Amino acid sequence: MHPPFSGAKVAILCNGMLLTYQRDNKPDIPWPGLWDLPGGGREGDETPEDCAVRETLEEFGIVLDPASFIHKQVYPGQGNNGLDTWFFVAEVREGLFDEVVFGDEGQRWQVMPVESFLAMDNAVDRLQQRLREFLTQ
Repeated sequence: MHPPFSGAKVAILCNGMLLTYQRDNKPDIPWPGLWDLPGGGREGDETPEDCAVRETLEEFGIVLDPASFIHKQVYPGQGNNGLDTWFFVAEVREGLFDEVVFGDEGQRWQVMPVESFLAMDNAVDRLQQRLREFLTQ
């Protein structure tokens, strides 16, 4: 069993492109209307990797192979109720983005250059920062 954590997010990359989506514009959710990355809250006793895989399947209809994760980082105390959150980076095969079946969360999805996501003023800033940290390693 994995220690408690709040949730996991994953930056899914392919040839310098990044899978993103624009959050619903509902005032009762975190970061309404902002551009975001796949992921979400933990369910049951799942591991951070399992959480990222499940959320990606629910939100985009694609199955991430945990072997595609090239980076993982825990952010202590930055989640709900002071729990940890996890951030992953996955490098996926060409053509995977063509298989996206967008779920019922969010307004729309887009594959964009990594640099475009990092330059946005209407994206979840903590995820931009985490991706920047990965890119400068």
